[in-house]
Amino acid sequence: MMDLSAGLHPIEPSQPTRFIAPDRRANLTRQRRMSRRIFTAASLTTLTAAGVLGMQPARADGSWRVQDPFTLGIASGDPTSSSVVLWTRLAVDPHALDGRGGMPSTTIEVRWELANDESFRSILRRGTETARPEEAHSIHVELEDLPAGAEFFYRFRVGRHVSPVGRTLTTPPHGDTRNLRMVHLSCAHWEGGWFTAYRRAAEDRPDLVFGLGDYIYEGGPGTGKIRTHPHKLCTTLEDYRLRYATYKTDPDLQLLHETAPWIVTWDDHEVQDNWAGEHPKDGVPTDAWMARRIAAQQAYYENMPLRRSSAPVGASMQLFRRLSWGDLATFHVLDTRQYRDLQACHDGGKNWWFVDCEEQTSPDRTMLGADQKQWLLDGMAESTATWQLLAQSVFFAKRDNAAGPDTSLGSDGWDGYRADRDEIVRTWAERGVTNPVVLTGDVHVHFANELTADFWEPDSPTVGVELVTTAITSGGDGSDVVRGEEEVLAENPHIKYIRGRRGYVLSELSTEELRAEFTTIPAVTIPDAPVSVDRTYIVPAGEPGLHQA
Repeated sequence: MMDLSAGLHPIEPSQPTRFIAPDRRANLTRQRRMSRRIFTAASLTTLTAAGVLGMQPARADGSWRVQDPFTLGIASGDPTSSSVVLWTRLAVDPHALDGRGGMPSTTIEVRWELANDESFRSILRRGTETARPEEAHSIHVELEDLPAGAEFFYRFRVGRHVSPVGRTLTTPPHGDTRNLRMVHLSCAHWEGGWFTAYRRAAEDRPDLVFGLGDYIYEGGPGTGKIRTHPHKLCTTLEDYRLRYATYKTDPDLQLLHETAPWIVTWDDHEVQDNWAGEHPKDGVPTDAWMARRIAAQQAYYENMPLRRSSAPVGASMQLFRRLSWGDLATFHVLDTRQYRDLQACHDGGKNWWFVDCEEQTSPDRTMLGADQKQWLLDGMAESTATWQLLAQSVFFAKRDNAAGPDTSLGSDGWDGYRADRDEIVRTWAERGVTNPVVLTGDVHVHFANELTADFWEPDSPTVGVELVTTAITSGGDGSDVVRGEEEVLAENPHIKYIRGRRGYVLSELSTEELRAEFTTIPAVTIPDAPVSVDRTYIVPAGEPGLHQA
């Protein structure tokens, strides 16, 4: 329920709470991290023996109220010119093995405030939302009728506990073409290293953050030298809830959520590696697999700043949607997992790259499904924005990994669903789609690609670009040179840049150009590493193509 009554008393924290800009938070974050590492190293055995690390069930006697319920942070997302979603999930014990976060099996009223200033002297809205145990005590506050193109600050309260302060916004109104500063990123593996790239992205003060999938990894404990997954392989709702709780305790991830609203979609690891529609990785649908997928979808919704329209219904979840930044940009957010056919030349999940796999060319194969594809084609054609951005997960351009006359293409990316890709690219020309830009994650490597009308014709004109972000941590530190890089560049002249370090892509959009900075971090296995811009490309509006700055 939501209460917008003006008579509700304002939140009065026991200690002042303010939004702390990322550059001012850096030292505080480092101190907190080091303190926590020292404390954990000294006390893990004691805490486990005492039951603090989730060995005790959630308590219904009210004693949970003395602990901070905002251990998983706060977030906002899916902003429009009049609306935005505020999110939090309550957990006094994020490590509780039952996935309930140490919370009771009862509803809890959460108060929220939205202000025009970070000190909350000018309160715009306030109300309450009910956190329910069947949704892991998560809340999704959908605020409507807000002024367009405005910045806001928000916070939550439960009892005497007050959350950190977050910054959010509404997008510019129709007709407004103000510039946009945005980040897109993906693939954050807990065991791969420190999430420093999230903090560096926050320090760049983006207007929007696009999370393109693999927000979590579902696997069991590995051999990570920095940190390891607690518990086991995720297969149940409790498992997935615990995994999200683990990731969301990270202070760098929390900081980026506090800094700007996110627009998210998933890839595979939110459910299972390389799942495809009704098929698990091994290609054999079962009742157990569908139960696992339903559980993963529920946990994904509970932990993302999504609208109620994206809440799972049965075995389906509405994730493809369209947002905009005034008349400057239209964002077509895609779901490349839920509606796709099984990967071409599937061999039980042993391999994903195949030489001369004819099934990849089948006109009957789909990545998006009929409804989503038609929605995308119509939306691109109808938009009059300067830039058309496709926010999605998997590699779009042709990528032949075999030197010489053979052709080796991956079946999990768009090379395995060429009919859908060809129709999208063809539509750009036939229906006058202006300045298409594909945003991609998944592959743990930076790529900058020019998209041509026909990848199989060397002289085919460039009709768009693809900006592929590397991982936040997946794969560890990475390297400057990627194995097989020379062969890939030689076989794919439309691929202009490859870099294997970790990082993200920061873009500035105007009516004149898109400027994309491929940022990298030298190591994720050491904390607090610096960030640098490894390569910058300019895409002039109306002139598709990459120009190195």
